[in-house]
Amino acid sequence: MSTILGLPIKFKPEAYSYGKRSSGETHGVVLTKPHIVQMILDLAGYTENRDLASMRLLEPSCGEGAFLVPAVHRLVRSARAHRRKSAQLCDSIVAFDIDAAHVAATKRAVEKALNEEGIGNGAAKSLVERWVRQDDFLLAAHPGDFDAVVGNPPYIRIEHLAPEIQAAYRQLYASLFDRADIYVAFIERSLDLLNAKGNLTFICADRWTLNHYGAPLRRIITERFKVNAYIDLHQASPFESEVIAYPSIFSLSPGTAGAVPVAHLSTATPDECEALAKSLKNPKEASHAIDLYSAWFEGDEPWVLSPPEHLKALRQLESRFKSLEADGKTKVRIGVATGYDAAYIVGEDTAIEKDRLVPLVMRADIENGKLKDGRRFVINTFERDGRVIKLSDYPHLRKHLEANGLDIRRRHVAQKNPDSWFRTIDRVYPELVSVPKLLIPDIAGSNEVALDKGSYHPHHNLYYVISDAWDLEVLGGLLSSKAVLFFIWSYATKMRGSYLRFQAQYLRRIRVPDPADLPAKLTKAIRAAFIARDFKKLDELALEAYRLKELPAFDFVDTRK
Repeated sequence: MSTILGLPIKFKPEAYSYGKRSSGETHGVVLTKPHIVQMILDLAGYTENRDLASMRLLEPSCGEGAFLVPAVHRLVRSARAHRRKSAQLCDSIVAFDIDAAHVAATKRAVEKALNEEGIGNGAAKSLVERWVRQDDFLLAAHPGDFDAVVGNPPYIRIEHLAPEIQAAYRQLYASLFDRADIYVAFIERSLDLLNAKGNLTFICADRWTLNHYGAPLRRIITERFKVNAYIDLHQASPFESEVIAYPSIFSLSPGTAGAVPVAHLSTATPDECEALAKSLKNPKEASHAIDLYSAWFEGDEPWVLSPPEHLKALRQLESRFKSLEADGKTKVRIGVATGYDAAYIVGEDTAIEKDRLVPLVMRADIENGKLKDGRRFVINTFERDGRVIKLSDYPHLRKHLEANGLDIRRRHVAQKNPDSWFRTIDRVYPELVSVPKLLIPDIAGSNEVALDKGSYHPHHNLYYVISDAWDLEVLGGLLSSKAVLFFIWSYATKMRGSYLRFQAQYLRRIRVPDPADLPAKLTKAIRAAFIARDFKKLDELALEAYRLKELPAFDFVDTRK
């Protein structure tokens, strides 16, 4: 039985459906490359020249020992140099993992490392049993006051865990906000266990630095901790296997933030990491490019880690213009998610009752800014008042859904609502079809904006903008410009291949001029350029609308057509 803050939780590994850890959609142990581990240990201050036997190291999610093994080598070599006996190392390391197989693998690897350093079998086994524990780090009671915390915490959305685990985590951790990933709780808990001079250095997915769900964790850090260094790894390959994680390395300590070095690795090879390490020690003679932030971000605002000149330009635009939804008449929304498109998106030849079918537009239906009719329909499982339909009133629809019943019932929404197992995740709004809207694909190299004059319901791989304040062809022209792309480029996660996520949380942060402040001649020109898909002209006109001479140069894949 694990208890923390008076909350009893029976430890049941089967409740953790993710097994151990994941990166993106890849489950299982994701091993960090050895030279990356060594750099993280260095950043954490866990170096052989220090008396490591007098320090305490925490690894909250040890996997198969990728961090623990090199840390043990450092610890024993330091102990030898400082004339420490193996018996004095009993409390030097604490490591956790949920999975029994991973705990066993770590113990074997650590015992081997101890033997290699000249520690006999008996003493090695004793140390391993003291150091490595099978338990839930987020629920287990253990003393804090650690000098160093290192590792690669598990990446998994909290809603993928068993309900009782979700509830326990949410009760304990303020960082588990909205649809957070549990790595934010690992960061929060680990920070709480640092002593006054301690250091946390993790390699971790970085979505929390920008996303809506990361706001509470960002506030915790900015109010109580300082960022010692931040290293972006989006374009690099820090893991032994290929995973879609978009990671970063960040080093945090208690205290007030001063100047923060921010670096980007393009390959994360040993040579590049060595050059960066030297530059971090002496930024004034850096051989690897480092941006030095004189002040860090405040409160829960996103960490927009662009070069300083980009950040300055962004802050000026933010101060001069209001956000896209600030007028109360413009809204950003996402299209409908069904949970099982294979069953809920059908063609026009279906036998399903016609009043249950709503015309649908998907990302694939947009070419060069024009919409083609894919003759697709999404099944509407809701009444106009929001209640779920009675399936018995629609025999053809019932037959269709029951034919796909096994896959439909596997969805989380079906398991949560067994009486309405056949409903889509999101509600379908037939009245939305006739509303003019701008469509924006979720993933693209640049801002690909198309106008639906009122024919379709958007699919969830499209965001849409509706407005009672704007002429949508004018707003569409601005949203298609490089000036607006600068906002998304600054806010959004940069994916490999330089593609961007055009999510609602980023789109809502776009600043736009008041349409009433735009001269009629400029408005007319923007509308005409949008209709003509003249992006070069739109870029020029947008600078005029934002009263800019130029934008800072930034790299992007121009996929506008």
